This record gives sequence, C-alpha cells and structure tokens, in this order.
Amino acid sequence: MSPTVRLQEMIRVIRSARTQGEERGVIQRECAAIRAQFRQADNGSRSHNLAKLLYVHMLGYPAHFGQMECVRLIASPRYNEKRVGYLGAMMLLDENQDASLLITNSIKNDLAHSSQYVQSLALCTLACMGSAEMCRDLAPEIDRLLRASSSYIKKKATLCAVHIVRKVPELGELFTPAARALLAEKNHGVLHGAVILITELCEKNAQTLVQFREAVPELVHIMRGLVATNTDSSKTAGSAVLYETVLTVMDIKSESGLRVLAVNILGRFLLNNDRNIRYISMTSLQKIVMTDHNAVQRHRGTIVDCLKDQDASAGAYVRDETVPNLIQLITNAAQLHCYTVHKLYRALVADISQVLEDDVLDALETVLQSHIRIRSIVSIYGSCIDVELQQRAVEYNALFKKYDHMRAAVLEKMPVIDRNLSSQLNGDFGGGGVQEPEPTKPKQPEMLVAPQPASQVCDLLDLLSGPDEPTLPGSTLGSAGGGGGGTLGGLAGPDSSGSAGGDLLDLLGGLELTPTPACGRPLDATQTITLTAGNASDHDITGLTLQAAVPKNVQLQMKAPSGDSLPARSSAVVTQTVLLNNPSKVSLKMRVRLSYTSQGSTFQDTVQIDSFPSPSL
Repeated sequence: MSPTVRLQEMIRVIRSARTQGEERGVIQRECAAIRAQFRQADNGSRSHNLAKLLYVHMLGYPAHFGQMECVRLIASPRYNEKRVGYLGAMMLLDENQDASLLITNSIKNDLAHSSQYVQSLALCTLACMGSAEMCRDLAPEIDRLLRASSSYIKKKATLCAVHIVRKVPELGELFTPAARALLAEKNHGVLHGAVILITELCEKNAQTLVQFREAVPELVHIMRGLVATNTDSSKTAGSAVLYETVLTVMDIKSESGLRVLAVNILGRFLLNNDRNIRYISMTSLQKIVMTDHNAVQRHRGTIVDCLKDQDASAGAYVRDETVPNLIQLITNAAQLHCYTVHKLYRALVADISQVLEDDVLDALETVLQSHIRIRSIVSIYGSCIDVELQQRAVEYNALFKKYDHMRAAVLEKMPVIDRNLSSQLNGDFGGGGVQEPEPTKPKQPEMLVAPQPASQVCDLLDLLSGPDEPTLPGSTLGSAGGGGGGTLGGLAGPDSSGSAGGDLLDLLGGLELTPTPACGRPLDATQTITLTAGNASDHDITGLTLQAAVPKNVQLQMKAPSGDSLPARSSAVVTQTVLLNNPSKVSLKMRVRLSYTSQGSTFQDTVQIDSFPSPSL
C-alpha cells in the first residue's frame, strides 16, 4: 500500500483482509508510512494522514504518535486541516496528557474567530476533553459566547458551559445571569441546552436553586407552548414531545383518565411506520403493563401484529436462553403447534428448496425402520478431529453396544421444559458453585435430574461411572426419627464393605456412610430429612457443599448447613436439613451432589437414593 493511498482505499483493503494477522500487517505498513509523512516539515497530506490514523485508532490499534500532529493541525489557518486536528484532539487526547495543554491558546484564539464554524470546533473540543485548568482559563470566553447573536453558537456554548460547571463547580456563578437570559430564546436547541445548564447550576449550588425558583412559571409556559405547537406525530420532533409528555404522565401520580390517554398515544405509536418509534412505544408499554393492564390490553392486537415485523438488528445471533424459552412457550400452547409446524416447514423450503418433500419423507421412513444407519453414521465420527463430535460419538457407540438394553429409556421423548418458580426449589443445580474435579481423575458427566424408573437409573449410573456391578441401592439413609424425620449419613469410603455401588462412592475419598435398611413405601406429605457428612480421611476437608434434587412434583427446600469444613479423622459432622412436601405421596427418589476441597484439589460426585426408610424405624 503506497503512502499516498486514499482513506477510502485503505478502508477497503483493511476490510478485505481474510485473517487478523493479514489485517495487522496492512495496518502496520500504513502506520509506518504515516510516521514517515509526519516527520516531513510540511506537506499537503497532513490532514489526510491524520484522518487515516484516526480510523486505525477506531479499530483499536495504537495511534498515540499522532497527538503532536493534532496540535499542529489545530494551529493551521486552513479550515479543513483545523477540523481534522480538532477531531483528532477529541479522540487521541484527554485532560491527563500534557499535549492537551498545548492547544489551550489555539482554542482561545479560535473562540474569537470571525467564522462561527471555527468557533464551533473549539467549543466542541473544550466541551469534550477540557481539563479543569483549561476551563478556568477559557470560562470568560464561553460566557461571552453565551450572549452571541448566533443561535448556532449559543447552543454549543451552553453545552460547553455545562461541562465547565461539572469540572469546576465554583464557576457556576459566572454563567447564572446568562443562563437566565437564555430562557427567552425561541430556538429549541438553545432552550434545551439552557434547561440542562440551569439544572446543573441548581444541583451544584443551593442558592442558585432559590434564584431559579422564580423561573418555574416561565418554564411551565415554555413547556405548554412546546406541547401545543409541536405534537404532530407525523414528524419526529412531534413524536419526541408526545413521548416525553407520556413519560411525565406516567411518572407522576396523575388521574386514571390521563394515564389511559398516555397509553392510547403509545398505541398510536405502534402504528407508526418508523420502527424506532414502535420500539420505544413497546418498551414504554412493557413498563406500565403491570399498573395499567386494562388500558394496555386494548392494544393487544396491535402488539401481536408487531411480532411479525422483521428484526434487522438481531442478525443470526440470539441469547442462549432465547431458544429454550421459545420451545417452552410453543410446547405449552397447543394452539400454536399447527402454526409453528407450517412456519418451520416454510422456512425449511425457503432455505433448502432443492430438497423435495418426498425425499424428506423417504429419509424419515428409512431412519424410523432401523437404527443401523444411525449407528454407521455415528461410528464415522469416533475418530473425528473435532473433540466434541468424537466424545459424543464414543458415548453413543457405547450406548448401542454395551448398554443397548437401556437405549430406549435414554433416547425416549424429552419432557416438557419446566421453567416455573418452583424450579429452584426442586433442586436446580445450575450455578457456579460446583467446580471441575481434580485433573488427574476422570471427569464424570453430569446426570439428569429428571426421575427415571429404578432399574433405568441404576443402568444410567453404571454407564456414567464405569463399574459393571449395580450402583447405590436404596439403603443410603440413616435412622429416621418419629414424625417423618430421616438422616442421610456421610457418603462411604473404600472400607464400607458390602455396599453396592462402592466403586462410584470411592471417588468421594474419606467421607463416611452409615447404611440402613430401605423401605419402598411412599413418604407422608411433609417430611424432614437431615443430610449428615463426616470425615474419616487423613486430610482436612473445606468448602463442603451438599445439594439435592427431587422429582418435579415434589417440593424441596434446603436449610443452611451447619458448616462447610471437617477436620481429619474427627467425630465432627456437617448437617443440612431438607424439607420435602410430597402432596401426591409418590415414591420418592433423591439425587444428592456433594463437592469439597481437600489437599488443594476439588472433588465432586452425585449419588442416587431410590428409596427411604419407614418413619416408624
């Protein structure tokens, strides 16, 4: 790329880069050429080179070597160079850099320039990056410009004064007389800036607030005039005034008639062709639907019609929870099933129109008749370079071969997603509390919380943990007291002889388990269970966490644990009370997840409890 290449050409070359490395190479070559140009005493491409450097800065690459060039261009008598110089100062300089002090005198000279456009450049730069020292030096010039005859200059000078008051509050008294006089302006831009300046002055000084209380009737008169003359919703300005009026009505304790009128105005916004206006209307209705439900309900048809609009801002990316939430809504609304199928089919035809309907049906028929084709496809990915595909292929191959007897249960129809408020009570394991196991030990995949038949659950645990013997029988609870209480002992270590599923529990180290007889009878409606963990190992345990999950028709509430640490070979225990509400009195199953830290490593495991002891034991 030559040093004299145009800005548009540089942008085109950068955008055409296929990799990040190629883009960096293009920018490094161009920055080197720009540096060489900056070293020359004078040339006609200074503003051109600085403009290219500012684009490089917008892409996130270093551009600090252009700061001094900004200072030089600001001092230039040419407007096109001065404009680029001021833009560079606003982007590359801030009040903490010494180079910003070098432009103070240039800004002061430009504030007194005969051209209002040069004055505007200086005002915008001071309002953007003016330091407290610069504000003190240039405040008198800003006060003079607040009384200028040009509304264009007054508007920018007002906003610059707001910046000065925020940086140096004691200078607010200098602008108070001019701010009061600005309320007589007819230009709406000046009026808006004047209100912002007055608000800032009143917040900084209580005495100024007393002075401007007298201007409240004048402000109300101005607002009434704006609303009366600028409420044509066919224009953006009119819509803005109406929208601010609606927000005012909603924020104050107005009568119901006014609130209904405000909702109706938002309803008219929903019919506007401008999508931005429809968006702000929808956002406002969302905020007030809980307080004025009936008024919003009248516009339900219009709101539903807005769902058919295409959203160009979403692109091909949505939040992670959007898809499952949509599936849940469609699954729970039977009246939408037919509509959804037709929409999905039309989308499929639009994307892959070359696929005939007969071909799709033939393929489905072949797959439904036999799973041999699926097995052959899965086997192909057993040695795939993609680790995720390879892992899934190995798992499914094991399911077809070693665990074919449980394939039907694992691959059965997915249940309806339950995302109601009771999901947290029913043992939602989501969250960041569980860490990965020790790297030297094999990672155990997470198991589903949804209840399965006892034999299938054992098979599933056998698949995930590795041993060929049955896993974890129902005798996993301690003695139960009267009134339905039960105690879950600490989980077993290697020396719990005779306990089925011991290989799985060995992963938990030295935690103790006290096996007790199981009882298959259903629990009463209300049960209290105490989870108890002890430490029989030679090392201290910290960060102990117990979690539990039950079927969705059983409500579970876990109390705070008695502690989170266990000394080595100590009689101390950590207990945690679990309250169960089983109104249907179904056969209860519980899944318990335990995690702790020992010797700097984190351990975790999940065990299945298929039956509970009788309350009378």
